[in-house]
Amino acid sequence: MTLESIEAPSPNFDARNKLPDMLVLHYTGMQTGEAALARMCDPAAKVSAHYMIEEDGRVFHLVPEDRRAWHAGVSCWRGQRDVNARSIGIELVNPGHEFGYRDFPDAQIAALVVLARGILDRHPIPARNVVGHSDVAPARKTDPGERFPWRALAAAGIGLWPREVRLPGMTQSGASDQAIQTAQINLARIGYTIDITRILDETTQQVVIAFQRRFRPQRVDGLLDDQTTALIAAVAAAS
Repeated sequence: MTLESIEAPSPNFDARNKLPDMLVLHYTGMQTGEAALARMCDPAAKVSAHYMIEEDGRVFHLVPEDRRAWHAGVSCWRGQRDVNARSIGIELVNPGHEFGYRDFPDAQIAALVVLARGILDRHPIPARNVVGHSDVAPARKTDPGERFPWRALAAAGIGLWPREVRLPGMTQSGASDQAIQTAQINLARIGYTIDITRILDETTQQVVIAFQRRFRPQRVDGLLDDQTTALIAAVAAAS
């Protein structure tokens, strides 16, 4: 399938100093796609992405892939802090949690699959480096959020999903210091920026929430119950 894109050049980019090895997915978090596109093309806003996909599947091309778009902000993944320099950013039109978060339409996801497959063909991006904005900036961002179909995307060959794992029953008790430490080590192995503190501190909770938004969207609470801990271990093993 050939994907036609609409040229909508943004001035908000600069030179790359690294080859892209990451793909970062976002939602626009604005009330309309038109407003989001206008903002990313406004030099005063100093934000952009390489592509934006409307809910009806139209793809807008804003920044050349060999340039550094300004989409990730202060972020880090697998110890690399200049995510913009090493990534390609795609914005999906969705009002987000602030303006009425909703499911991503089939036409939009179908266009994303075609676009992302082309990007992965052009650049050496491993599955573990296809991430959400909330993965690389868990203290600041929630996008693309718990309604984004990560599992379906992985089934289409884009991104990481663990093999089926037998989950333990639900527990209400708090995790032990050792369980927290193991989870923190596994989260760092996946790529999240986290210190090994052996306590469920604020940073750890933020990272767990980011993980849950992606891999366990039915329960986004930042708690390390046995099921979340088992999923973290499974994703770490697949990373």
